Amino acid sequence: MSAQFGGRTGRQGKLSQWLRGRRPKEAAGDDGRQALLLAAAAAGLPLAPAAHPGTGYGCSCDRVGCPTPARHPVSFAWQTQSTTDRGQIERWARHQPQANFITATGMVHDVLDVPLEAGREAMERLLAAGIEVGPVAESDDGRLLFFTSTRGTPEDEDEWWPCELDCHPETMDEHPGLRWHCRGSYVLVPPARLPGDDGRAVRWVRGPEHPLPDPLSLLEALTDACARHVGEEPGHVGSAWPMRH
Repeated sequence: MSAQFGGRTGRQGKLSQWLRGRRPKEAAGDDGRQALLLAAAAAGLPLAPAAHPGTGYGCSCDRVGCPTPARHPVSFAWQTQSTTDRGQIERWARHQPQANFITATGMVHDVLDVPLEAGREAMERLLAAGIEVGPVAESDDGRLLFFTSTRGTPEDEDEWWPCELDCHPETMDEHPGLRWHCRGSYVLVPPARLPGDDGRAVRWVRGPEHPLPDPLSLLEALTDACARHVGEEPGHVGSAWPMRH
């Protein structure tokens, strides 16, 4: 915006000066947010702006009873909007300083989303076995996200596992076990803030500099861990599996 109004006088010139005066302060309080977003994009994760926490446990979208506060894209066109373009992400981060960001799955990467304790057990087991785990994010709502290469666009469409046949991002409570985010889905990308007054967030455990592994190399360890941990929780039976088209 400052480039658009820079050099003009009057009201627009004052707006330009105000923006230039605020940017260093915003950058100082950024806590590396933009750098982390750009690192994710550089690793090939397509990003798009998402809602952020509102008052209390509310959402910035102001929708009454929002089912996924601070966890959903701000645009219905998020799949086509998602990008790895550095300039666009810098503009979004600058002009939407409170926004979370989502990464669209099924284009470059998938995400295997599991309960936190099951994920930690599986990750320890995989690393001990010398298996490449790849990027992993931890969400303070009790989930561990394993970023993998995608199986969303295989040559054989019979091998396509669309997220719609498993679960949507907003139906986590109905799928307490493993959730496979692929074509048509998304997850929050770190750094992201979750609703509440306790500073809950989504953060990297293993950053996006790690190469994306084949999801099938992680699947057995993750499903085994989910079966043990989810099966121990009252009212939960087994784990959610992706279904074939």
